[in-house]
Amino acid sequence: MIMMSLNTTLGKYVKYALNFRLCSGWEHTRYRKKPALGGRYLNDPREIYEFNAWDNVEWDEEQEKEALAAVTKNSTQKMNAEDKEKFQNDADKFWDSFYGVHQNRFFKDRHWLFTEFTELAAPHAAEDQKPRSIFELGCGVGNTILPILKYSNEPQLKVYGCDFSERAIEILKTSKDYDAKRCEVFVMDATLDEWSVPFAEGSLDIIVLIFVLSAIEPTKMSRVAGSCFRYLRPGGLLLFRDYGRYDMAQLRFKSGKCLEDNFYVRGDGTLVYFFTQEEVRDLFCKVGFVEEHSVVDRRLQVNRGRMLKMYRVWIQTKMRKPITETINQ
Repeated sequence: MIMMSLNTTLGKYVKYALNFRLCSGWEHTRYRKKPALGGRYLNDPREIYEFNAWDNVEWDEEQEKEALAAVTKNSTQKMNAEDKEKFQNDADKFWDSFYGVHQNRFFKDRHWLFTEFTELAAPHAAEDQKPRSIFELGCGVGNTILPILKYSNEPQLKVYGCDFSERAIEILKTSKDYDAKRCEVFVMDATLDEWSVPFAEGSLDIIVLIFVLSAIEPTKMSRVAGSCFRYLRPGGLLLFRDYGRYDMAQLRFKSGKCLEDNFYVRGDGTLVYFFTQEEVRDLFCKVGFVEEHSVVDRRLQVNRGRMLKMYRVWIQTKMRKPITETINQ
């Protein structure tokens, strides 16, 4: 009886949403996802619901103030020391639990990788296909690694990945696209002073950090950055993408979920930090990297059924290890 009532309510809601969109003149957008030719720039605010996402949306002063107010509100009450220690010390267990529930269904393959990070794609010319090594920290169930393996025909490509969730590594190894001849993944805590890895220091061509550093305690981030610097070859590249300050996810946290400024615990026990562009720059440049590219990716996503606007913020950076090492003290 309760289920019938729920279904009836949901049916009325869906009907209402569709009728609202139809009456509002947006019915023609029902199946649209991206504008033609991939351009997603909102030049006319009246077209906001024409598609489900827009790139590089500038924030005005009022929106910045509202975001700051929301963060101030949800971070005023910090989590008590005992609970904070539990979430930090048992981070691997919470991620094991997360992957145990979601398996490989939560994340999708990141096909945008080769647009945002063209360096991950295989060279076009066969003569340019020299031996390459790519290492991803926090590889999870392979949402970055698997597309690289799938779309690369490089005969001398070697891909490595680590995660401190044993369950995630188990799931990755069972994927049909996992190629043990070209890929090696293992369990490791990247915050340790010394890494136990199957490659030498100064040997990697590319290190990938995508939505992983945000899950690490802020005081340990510089240690991870320093280890990345050591294991990259001179001239090697670090590719970074993670959550930016005032991202929608940060604004939605309730009071009591904040461990310290801009560092929170989600409902499933996993941790997340929200960066500024300057923080990311300082973090890597202080251990010796040179910044090649940095952008604050502000994206507007819309729910056209409910006529909602959702603002996402990500930091995307490319850092190069100099040919001649100069470490800033």
